[in-house]
Amino acid sequence: MTPHLLKDLSPRRIVAELDRHVVGQTKAKRAVAIALRDRWRRQRLAPELQRDTMPKNILMIGPTGVGKTEIARRLARLVDAPFVKVEASKFTEVGYVGRDVDSIARDLVEAAIRLVKDERRARVADRAAAAAEERLVDLLIASLSTGPAGRADTRAETGASAGMQDGRDRIRRDLRDGKHEAREIELEVTDERTPQISVMTPQGVEEMGFDLPGMLPNLFGAPKKRKVKLTVADARPLLVTREADALSDEATVPEEAVRRAEETGIVFLDEIDKIAGKEGARGGPDVSREGVQRDLLPLVEGTTVKTKHGMMKTDHVLFIAAGAFHMAKPSDLIPELQGRFPIRVALDALTDGDFLRIITEPEHALPKQSAALLAADGIELVFAADGLEEIARAAAEVNRNLENIGARRLHTILETVLEEISFAGPDASGARIVVDRPYVERALQGLVKDRDLSRFVL
Repeated sequence: MTPHLLKDLSPRRIVAELDRHVVGQTKAKRAVAIALRDRWRRQRLAPELQRDTMPKNILMIGPTGVGKTEIARRLARLVDAPFVKVEASKFTEVGYVGRDVDSIARDLVEAAIRLVKDERRARVADRAAAAAEERLVDLLIASLSTGPAGRADTRAETGASAGMQDGRDRIRRDLRDGKHEAREIELEVTDERTPQISVMTPQGVEEMGFDLPGMLPNLFGAPKKRKVKLTVADARPLLVTREADALSDEATVPEEAVRRAEETGIVFLDEIDKIAGKEGARGGPDVSREGVQRDLLPLVEGTTVKTKHGMMKTDHVLFIAAGAFHMAKPSDLIPELQGRFPIRVALDALTDGDFLRIITEPEHALPKQSAALLAADGIELVFAADGLEEIARAAAEVNRNLENIGARRLHTILETVLEEISFAGPDASGARIVVDRPYVERALQGLVKDRDLSRFVL
């Protein structure tokens, strides 16, 4: 997370940015906006006070499909913070088979590694692209110097003779004009895959990536290299990435990534209600549920976790927990864990009007995505206002009659409405389809009204 970026983001602006992608849920947006702004405020404190100022973790309470995950994901993306989403139900306490809760910290560091690498590559993108272009010119000269049957190519001879520079310039111009995109070149690649081994830990089976070649160089030898044939279009991004990594200081990536994960990481802990045991329950699965809570507690309180990139402290990681809490209450969580989520916000169930807003207001609403996808096949898809109203009404009605899955119901309704034209694909190229109320009614005829049938279809 870049400090100057956060400085410009007041809580009001953060909410405004979230409004572009998530409809409603103002209370939840305000809570996460304040938590994010507090991070910038903490960075302005004296080191001693900064160390003792802990994040105010958030517990979101609301039914499925109302935007809990999307708010957390968009928040992390807004400030380029390392982010992981985990389901609490995947973890089990010590002695039971399941994932170790410390894997949350390891996943967060891996997310930070990818983030730091992408940022560094972006900083040197222009220089990397220029270096990759020069490398492509070299490879093309080698490719053109021997034709398909191994015969000398006259154009390459021109470039490789006394007028080498003129030949390189000509190839470079042709390359920029896109004349060589389909030409095959031979590129040497290194197999950089790290062997993955399963380790039985006291908490269960964990997939951990060890640098076995680095630990046992005599056994594994040097990294394997092989030559592959690729088109110029396919080779370019590989060369750009390779050159960008060469221009960046790869050795300092893990150190910065661990620091970023510690200071700016966000963990979205979903389905926390699934590990909340009912009050007064004894024995059975509730023992395991409480055990998961007690295992999670040190991580949320602040502990040090060993990762393959170094030790990571979780003291200042922001935890956002969420759950529907249909069968349990937040008070069913153990008191110690409850105390680590001081900010609680209840998200509202979606109304009929909210469904319409969801498919009309967000920057990349579902109808816009569908229209863009079909435009790739040359189909012009136009959504009429009454058609959108009918889609929203149908989604709300199906949610009322069947299981309420929130905004996710819009995906199934929209896919059913567009199934015929999507299947036609390129065969309908040039067509202009207007999705109005009669079109939607025909597509959904009988499904919404026939409860038994829609149970299986929608």
